[in-house]
Amino acid sequence: MCGRYNVIDDPFLRELMRDLGIDAVLPTMVNIAPTETVPVVIESERGRELRYMRWWLTPSWSDGPDTKYSMFNARSESIATSRAFRGPFRRRRAIVPASSFIEWQTDRHGKTPWLIVPEAGAFAFAAVWDHWERDEIIVESCAIITTSAAPGFEGIHQRQPVMLELNDFSSWLDPQRQIDNPEHYFRPRLPATVRVAPLDKAVNNARHKDLALLTPEAEGMRIKN
Repeated sequence: MCGRYNVIDDPFLRELMRDLGIDAVLPTMVNIAPTETVPVVIESERGRELRYMRWWLTPSWSDGPDTKYSMFNARSESIATSRAFRGPFRRRRAIVPASSFIEWQTDRHGKTPWLIVPEAGAFAFAAVWDHWERDEIIVESCAIITTSAAPGFEGIHQRQPVMLELNDFSSWLDPQRQIDNPEHYFRPRLPATVRVAPLDKAVNNARHKDLALLTPEAEGMRIKN
């Protein structure tokens, strides 16, 4: 799953935004949690756009935003058939830029948060989005797609975000393109070698937003792509 991630204004993230065709600098956001407002890249009739959306999908046909069902992640295995996600998967695909993300490993000591950071570059998470509108109230929202853990990553968590490569950006974002080979995008993979290190458990509280929270508690390890 992907329940927390970070956006850090650094050269790697700026390069990703250029690769996405977006002329914008994203502000640093630490320990981002579901229901927060996050930057999302989409393609519309106006071309490639950066929008800010609620990270918790609100389907266009629903009664409105709520947290009754877990809608911040969409499982790749069922996205094409899920009532909530199949429409957005067909016509409203997106990319969520990220500098790193956090997963929790459960052991006899409890839940340990681990920071996952690419050695060079930034992550382009595959996502879907939707537009809900009632009585002049508009909510644009998104969900990050997850898949099985890539080889070497299973020791941290059984699932991970779907991470797109540069060559996938245009086809994934194109709302006129039907995805006939979803396994190409959804296969478990790491686009780059990542560093994985434990964090202070203070990061477990989503209200904590200090950048110092992302300082590793120990050296950690490398997982090669």
